[in-house]
Amino acid sequence: MTIHWCGTGLSAIPGLRRLIESGHSVTVWNRTVEKARAEIGDLTDNIRAFEIDALTAVLEPGDVIVSMLPGDWHVPLAELAIARKANFVSSSYIAPEMRALDDKAREAGVVLVNEVGLDPGIDHLMAHALLDDYRASGVFDPETHLSFISYCGGIPKNPNPFRYKFSWSPLGVLKALRSPSRSIRDYAPLDVSRPWDAISSYTAPLPTPESFEVYPNRDSLPFMRQYHFEEHWTVKEFVRGTLRLNGWADAWSGVFSEIETLTGPEGDARLKEMSDQFWDENAYDDGEPDRVVLCVGLKAEKDGVAVWHKTYVMDAWGDARGTAMARLVSVPVSLAVEAVLNRAIPVGVHAAPSDPKLVSAWMSQIDTLAQHLQIVDHLT
Repeated sequence: MTIHWCGTGLSAIPGLRRLIESGHSVTVWNRTVEKARAEIGDLTDNIRAFEIDALTAVLEPGDVIVSMLPGDWHVPLAELAIARKANFVSSSYIAPEMRALDDKAREAGVVLVNEVGLDPGIDHLMAHALLDDYRASGVFDPETHLSFISYCGGIPKNPNPFRYKFSWSPLGVLKALRSPSRSIRDYAPLDVSRPWDAISSYTAPLPTPESFEVYPNRDSLPFMRQYHFEEHWTVKEFVRGTLRLNGWADAWSGVFSEIETLTGPEGDARLKEMSDQFWDENAYDDGEPDRVVLCVGLKAEKDGVAVWHKTYVMDAWGDARGTAMARLVSVPVSLAVEAVLNRAIPVGVHAAPSDPKLVSAWMSQIDTLAQHLQIVDHLT
């Protein structure tokens, strides 16, 4: 069985190299062969120009397609996998069009795994681990009131005046700022049209506690079911969001004001101009360390008093191995590929696994990627 790894961008290389070095049969596909060769040519010469017809011609049943390409390629490649009785892995969120392939994937007996990068990905593993831990605890009670938080951010290891740096085009970040979010705060849904309307402070329980600015993103509510929250549980807070350095909101206040006014083709053109400017002024320099902070917490309260409260916290930064972001996105993808090959994930469309054995095994691997990984018990 062959792994067809499509895309060798900045966040793809460590996981790809890991699979090749582990002896798997890997064919590398990239739109620019020369760029791929520069990244992994020391390990393999099985590098081909990405064209879906060329991939179709060599795809065999049981193979695995990995899409590290832009998101609009994921569904076409997943559909190709189903047609050829192959499997599919990506790190991206499960789009409605991807989820709609579940029945076809099951009928074909193939696995389509998504949300197995950093966020989404490692955050899901942490959430499953905490929920399992709480359920197994002596204080578990379905009548308790639960608060869940998940905050992740890629931030500069060495802060700059803009309080943020870019590893790739800023356009995606700018567009995300225009997206609404939904979460739960004080037992009720919180709908926010723009992130800057809901910025709050969060103190991460790192070895030296550190405060950050955080805000909700996307729609958090569907993840209650994904994390196996039961419908009758009382949820006080549930939020998945983004973490930024303190001072970010002030540094970006002018950006927020302008984004609010942009509409139509002219607005899109202006976003592109802003993106180009930010890339010129705030891109990472070669060899400059990035940083990733991820905190996933669960608290159970009874009569207003916490009876169980733990946070899974990770802090990682760029080092001689390369960027933290690349390690934390692509190595979990490679673990998912191996799980698919080992038939450890059932057929159909799935996000990061909740199986305790896989969660434990993957988190052990992730522990080697981060400089700090710990479950903090706030009540001891």
